[in-house]
Amino acid sequence: MTPVELNQKGFEALIAALGYVDAVRFIKQFDSGAGNYTKDRYQWLDSLNLEDIWAELQGKKLPTE
Repeated sequence: MTPVELNQKGFEALIAALGYVDAVRFIKQFDSGAGNYTKDRYQWLDSLNLEDIWAELQGKKLPTE
């Protein structure tokens, strides 16, 4: 069995056992993503300060119960 055939049969087995949506969710667990989250996070958060966060929160409406 070639690697392509193995992947196809494996994915078909996952779909049969889990359904399409959960099979995809299962496969995505093994995606390591790209980039360096820790380094990127500092770029996103270094410019934030408490006043900006508070101002944004005040502009949001909370869902009513």
